[in-house]
Amino acid sequence: MKVSTATFLFLLQIFFSFSFNINANSDLQTLLKLKESMVAPGISALHDWNNNSINTPFVHCTFSGVTCNNNSRVISLNISNVPLFGTIPPEIGLLNKLENLIMFGDNITGTLPLEMSQLSSVKYVNLSYNNFSGPFPREILLGLIQLESFDIYNNNFTGELPTEFVKLKKLKTLHLGGNYFHGEIPEVYSHIESLKWLGLEGNSLTGKIPKSLALLPNLEELRLGYFNSYEGGIPNEFGSISTLKLLDLGSCELDGEIPPSLGNLKKLHTLFLQMNRLTGRIPSELSGLESLMSFDLSINQLAGEIPESFAKLLNLTLINLFRNNLHGPIPPFIGDLPNLEVLQIWGNNFTLELPENLGRNGRLLFLDVATNHFTGRIPPDLCKGGKLKTLILMENYFFGPIPEQLGECKSLTRIRVRKNYLNGTIPAGFFKLPALDILELDNNYFTGDLPMEINANNLSSLVLSNNWISGTIPQSIGNLKNLVTLSLDMNKLSGEIPQEIASLKKLVSIDLSDNNLTGVIPSSIALCSELTLIDLSRNQLVGEVPKEITKLNSLNALNLSRNQLNGAIPGEIGVMNGLTVLDLSYNDLSGRRPINGQLKFFSDKSFVGNPKLCSPRAIFCPSASSSPQNSHKGHSGKFTTTQLVITIIILVTVALLLAVTWLFIKKEKFKKSKLWKLTAFQKLDFRAEDVLECLKEENIIGKGGAGVVYRGSMPNGIDVAIKKLVGVGRGTGHHDHGFSAEIQTLGRIRHRNIVRLLGYVSNKDANLLLYEYMSNGSLGEMLHGAKGAHLRWETRYRIAVEAAKGLCYLHHDCSPSIIHRDVKSNNILLDSDYEAHVADFGLAKFLQDAGASECMSAIAGSYGYIAPEYAYTLKVDQKSDVYSFGVVLLELITGRKPVGEFGDGVDIVRWVNKTMFELSQPSDAATVLAVVDSRLHSYPLASVINLFKIAMMCVEEESCARPTMREVVHMLTNPPQSTTTTTPTLLAL
Repeated sequence: MKVSTATFLFLLQIFFSFSFNINANSDLQTLLKLKESMVAPGISALHDWNNNSINTPFVHCTFSGVTCNNNSRVISLNISNVPLFGTIPPEIGLLNKLENLIMFGDNITGTLPLEMSQLSSVKYVNLSYNNFSGPFPREILLGLIQLESFDIYNNNFTGELPTEFVKLKKLKTLHLGGNYFHGEIPEVYSHIESLKWLGLEGNSLTGKIPKSLALLPNLEELRLGYFNSYEGGIPNEFGSISTLKLLDLGSCELDGEIPPSLGNLKKLHTLFLQMNRLTGRIPSELSGLESLMSFDLSINQLAGEIPESFAKLLNLTLINLFRNNLHGPIPPFIGDLPNLEVLQIWGNNFTLELPENLGRNGRLLFLDVATNHFTGRIPPDLCKGGKLKTLILMENYFFGPIPEQLGECKSLTRIRVRKNYLNGTIPAGFFKLPALDILELDNNYFTGDLPMEINANNLSSLVLSNNWISGTIPQSIGNLKNLVTLSLDMNKLSGEIPQEIASLKKLVSIDLSDNNLTGVIPSSIALCSELTLIDLSRNQLVGEVPKEITKLNSLNALNLSRNQLNGAIPGEIGVMNGLTVLDLSYNDLSGRRPINGQLKFFSDKSFVGNPKLCSPRAIFCPSASSSPQNSHKGHSGKFTTTQLVITIIILVTVALLLAVTWLFIKKEKFKKSKLWKLTAFQKLDFRAEDVLECLKEENIIGKGGAGVVYRGSMPNGIDVAIKKLVGVGRGTGHHDHGFSAEIQTLGRIRHRNIVRLLGYVSNKDANLLLYEYMSNGSLGEMLHGAKGAHLRWETRYRIAVEAAKGLCYLHHDCSPSIIHRDVKSNNILLDSDYEAHVADFGLAKFLQDAGASECMSAIAGSYGYIAPEYAYTLKVDQKSDVYSFGVVLLELITGRKPVGEFGDGVDIVRWVNKTMFELSQPSDAATVLAVVDSRLHSYPLASVINLFKIAMMCVEEESCARPTMREVVHMLTNPPQSTTTTTPTLLAL
């Protein structure tokens, strides 16, 4: 039977329509399967992905993030920043018309299904910012023949970089950064001729950067830095990539000199070479980078001057050259650059004046020239465009007044010009700037009065110390509601302390010392409940010490010395458990000195210079017993019977003291340098002779580079630890092996988790430090010795918490802040209850500027615990201690020593990272199971994972990425709910 053409076409149309319906329905079922697999239980994501509309055959085309073609086939899937918490199922391969697959920031886990290779139409794949893990399934690439862009940035893929990309002839963008790929960059990547964008940054790549990448004819952006660790330097051949617009090789351990050939890159707008070990000069040939906008060579070892030829780079907007060894003047053309927004050149050796015209382009945003040798006046037009945010000129030799124009710069957020030779009156406008956060003008020669009107509402730090500022502290100081630090010390301020200080509810530190302030201390200062430091010393304050101050529970330091205060010392000070520094010396205080609570820990030095103040051991105290009436009668010149008796007692006492002194001097001459002196920081029921008798070979419990530690049993039955320091005795020079640091540090602090220094015994030849005895020795000895198996997990975790609390106290609750500099398991001591006590402060340093760093003359600390930035730059801050503490946490988890067990050049941090990278499916749980101490018979896995995560945060390569010790304590004491359930998962081995 013949079928007409019209009938045939009609039947064909029905067939295709039926086929389309089947395929479209298949896409619907596939999307529902994706939702089922990707959306975690209890999550409401993709709520409109359902099949409730039965009468709508192509309902899936209305799903959020779904785009269909004319045949209702899915061609685009764009699900981004949606909380999915699931995995991509194999069914995704059924979407064979898909062209765009965009699923970034969705927290998807697992690995990529091999069925993705069936997406033969896909052009753009973006799976960045998820939690995919395991070796990258390179087989999927073989079927993606139309692929133009592939982005899996910031996931957890492992293994070597896939070479299969070379077969994708249309590939233009390849971003594999932010993962854990290791090994070398494949040479075959130079054969991906269509490639325009290559990002391999933030992995663990090694070897040399292939010079063959220069053969890529269309390459526009190349990102290879950050966490990678290459050998050698920048390939000279990169200067031939004529199409290159961005080159980012930051922080990947490059050495050698910058190739002059890079100056041939006429289209390059961004050159990032910061945080490497580059040497030599900045090549003048780089002036050929006529399109260059962002130029960062910071934190290298470059020398020489800024090339004059750079005057040609008229497109420059950012110049970062800080922390190098550059010198010479700043060329005048820098001020002529029409587009310059950022100039950061701090930490070099630049000299002479800043260009007069700097800022006249009206675009300057950030200026930081700190710690150089600049002189001259501050350029007046830095904020001509009204955009300047940061002005940092500190630690130079600038002189003259600050230009008044800067006082009108409402965009400023930070002004730091401390340690210069500036003079004149501080611009009144500074105290009205609406966005200003930090104003540091200390250590200059400013004069004049503070303005009566102060209303910089965002100001958190006001530091005007060590100037010649006069007048009174204005009442409007109370308007600074966000003020945290107020330092007006070492000026010529007069008048009374304004009551409005009480309005500063966020104030943590107030220093008004060394002025001419009068009147009484306002009791309302106690309303500043966050205060940790009050220093009002060296003024002319009168009246009594306000009892209200004792309500400040966070107060660590109180210095009211060298005033004219009178009355009795409030005994309530004794209940201020956080108080570690107290100085009431050289006043007119009277009565009997209280010794309750914390007061018993302060030496006589804190109270000296108060003639009417009686010793707590004095039998008679006239100023304590005399009433105001008796005091008045005392001026009449008549002796009462009581006064006569007291006078006789005093004369007899003086005579006895003279006799004792004469005998002591005679004995001193006889013994000369052999005399030992016991200095106690609390009441001790033993003598120096008792200590000396314990210095026997059989009493040795430890030896180290600084000396020998003995166990001493005192006559009263108390055991002490005696640390005999090698070398010189007290007061004879710098080489005291930590004696001064121990005395200055432990002599002034009190905390349950810091070992107590009881006192010291010394003569001209030796120093003996006396500590409370810790019967279980150090954590290092316990953990790595035969008794390590007895340290159960609960004990280890408690030790971590207690040691963290001790370090947190040093960093955040002491003023000034204390950096330990030698945190290690051997310096964490355990008492009879295995309670942890941080010990050995021989390398400790006071950090006067909290949050800053100090440069040391040499590396101190113990191998395996030293933070990377300390080893490279000799700069130490609180984050250096955090790194060392992270190593201790890894010791608690693994039971291994920080070095010596992993091969040459590998420490515990590198070993853990290496173990993690080598796992087939890495995760925190898998890593913990691979590294946990085999001597632990059972432990709550979630708790170990929590401690492991904290440890890895502490040992981050970049110090700014590490938490503070306060944050560490919070994380340790507030673990995730899964680690604190009543029925924890115990893993038995």
